[in-house]
Amino acid sequence: MTTTSLSLDEVEERAFAALSACGASQIAASSLARAVAAAEAEGIASHGLLYVPTYCEHLGCGKVVRDAVPMLSKTKPSTLVVDAGSGFAHPAIDMGFESLIPLAHEMGIAALAVRNSYNCGVLGYHTDRLAGAGLLAMGFTHAPASIAPVGGRRPVIGTNPFAIAAPGANGSVVISIDQSASVIAKSEIIKRKRDGRGIPPNWAFGPDGEPTTDADLALKGTMAPSGGYKGFGVGLLVELLASAAAGALPSTEASPFSGPVGEPPRTGQFFIAIDAGATSGGIFADRIATLVEAIVGQDGARLPGKRRVAQRAKAEREGVTVPTELLERIARISSGN
Repeated sequence: MTTTSLSLDEVEERAFAALSACGASQIAASSLARAVAAAEAEGIASHGLLYVPTYCEHLGCGKVVRDAVPMLSKTKPSTLVVDAGSGFAHPAIDMGFESLIPLAHEMGIAALAVRNSYNCGVLGYHTDRLAGAGLLAMGFTHAPASIAPVGGRRPVIGTNPFAIAAPGANGSVVISIDQSASVIAKSEIIKRKRDGRGIPPNWAFGPDGEPTTDADLALKGTMAPSGGYKGFGVGLLVELLASAAAGALPSTEASPFSGPVGEPPRTGQFFIAIDAGATSGGIFADRIATLVEAIVGQDGARLPGKRRVAQRAKAEREGVTVPTELLERIARISSGN
């Protein structure tokens, strides 16, 4: 496979050009392009430039409303809601964060619900931004149903990721966790199918409810919950917040994030931001330092999020490599061909 090296600025520029050519507003295209570059920087190719053709396809078929304008409301002293209007999640989250960050610092804790939304990409990208503003952050986002309850075969919840980020000094992020309720993100199976590769037998079940190594069968069946019933419980937690508490569609009614079939998915996100200095009596930083030392002080132990930090630092220095064929496809989209 032939690859091309790009700087992160070039990644952002190419994503912006393609999204703009397909009708995304400048605000939406800019927001998504930044997130695409961040995903490439951290080595998360499934949500980087690889996803841009899907974004563009969904702009064209109506799964994303091109001219959607997010609407922000403050429903209680420390709760915010953004209705994304069936547009992209990223500009809706951006709008919410502009109010959530100062509100959490003022109140000690604040929540943001986003409804009538779309795939928000790498969830940790968003919680890291809150941590960078000095807040202990939790994020939840649900997805079209793909996980069945233990013992069942009919999917009722999505891969439903959650993310947690802890702030450090000077805008740093000390700990960053981003994981789904499934063994692996569904986008990884989609990528394996596209590449003509199989999957490990513990990733998914076929339509018959049996484990499969065939990526195509896996996409016709259900995802395996991480840790069995415990993973399904995590997925339910996310469903309660990102779907029910946010006022979004349940996972069972949301249309797929992939392909042109269906209406806008109208899924949701939920964020909780905490001024941990206020809740800890001012010793949060010391407690985090002790926790971090207990982890990194062990040979071979890795602090969650550190691999992404190292990958990002390397990408900022050296750029990233992207399949040339993908870049050519994005260039054709940008030119209207």
